[in-house]
Formats: sequence, structure tokens, C-alpha cells
Amino acid sequence: MGMSDPAPRPMTVDEFLVWNDGTDTRYELDGGQPVAMAPPAATHGALAMAIGIQIGTRLRPPCRVVSEAGIRLSDHEDTYFQADIAVTCQPLKPGMVPVPDPTIIVEILSPSTAQFDRGRKLAIYREIPSVQEILLLDSTKRYAELWHREDEQSWVVRDIRGCDVIGGGTLRFPSVGIEIPMASLYEGVL
Repeated sequence: MGMSDPAPRPMTVDEFLVWNDGTDTRYELDGGQPVAMAPPAATHGALAMAIGIQIGTRLRPPCRVVSEAGIRLSDHEDTYFQADIAVTCQPLKPGMVPVPDPTIIVEILSPSTAQFDRGRKLAIYREIPSVQEILLLDSTKRYAELWHREDEQSWVVRDIRGCDVIGGGTLRFPSVGIEIPMASLYEGVL
């Protein structure tokens, strides 16, 4: 963009959801601006698959796991994130893009995304009234931050470190009544 070119106009979420830049690049919308997402590393994908399977096999209907989950806030018309995994207990309809009323949101942290995921994304996810737990799962070491909603205004975080293949930490998701041994996520990955 040259100095005399006008600044691009911010997009709304509705405009973003139909926008196509003509490439295979994946984007999120932050403050009305499309932000390209880097291709995930293999460990990122393996952890996302592992947590999706572990949660999915323990859930009872009507709850379900959604991968590459679109997250939209009703009062943020310029922000749309794509979480690695989300859980919803609301019906899904054909053609639906954002996950309705997510209960759990999971982000796999990588060196290039950890600061943004722990900062801006976490702050916005905590604003969603339906969200009860947010899991930040590290892709470079056996570590997780599991955020639990205490009440409308308060959150508590539990750091889970280490987790040998035998024993280790347990991820508890009281909103859907499930527990997952953290070792089951990292076995064969790290």
C-alpha cells in the first residue's frame, strides 16, 4: 500500500465470513482486519486431534466437539476467532459457521501464537457467557492452563505441569462432567 492509498476499511464479521482472498490461507478477524494464521506444526495438529478425541468420546448428547471452531461474540461485530476445539451442547445446523454457545474452548499454544492466545483471545473468550472452561494446551512441553468460570465475573486458573505417561495431571471439565488424564494427550507427541 502506497502513502496515498486509503487505509483498508474494517470488515464486519458478516463481511469476513463471505470474504475470499483467492488463496488457501486461513484467517481470523481481529478489530475488523483479517489476520493470516500460520500453518500449524505437526505437534499442534496431533494435540488438537488428541484432545478432540478424548473429549468427544466422553461427552453425552446433545454435547459435541467441533474442530477449527468459529467463535463469535454477539457484541463484537469486528472480531471472529477460530479456536482449535470447542464444545457446544446446542444443535448444529447445516451451513452454520460460528459454534453456538460454546461451553469449552481449547487453544493449542505454539511459540508464535502463545502470547496472542493467552492475551487477547483469552480475554475475549472469557466474555462469552456460555463459556465455562478454557484450556490452553502447550505444544512444546507438557503443560496446560485450565481456566474455570467461578461466577459471572470470576475465573480461576489451574496450571498443570509435567504429566508422565503414568500418572500426571487430570483435566477436569465440570460443565460437561468429564475428566481427562493429561498424559493421554501427550503420549507419542512430546
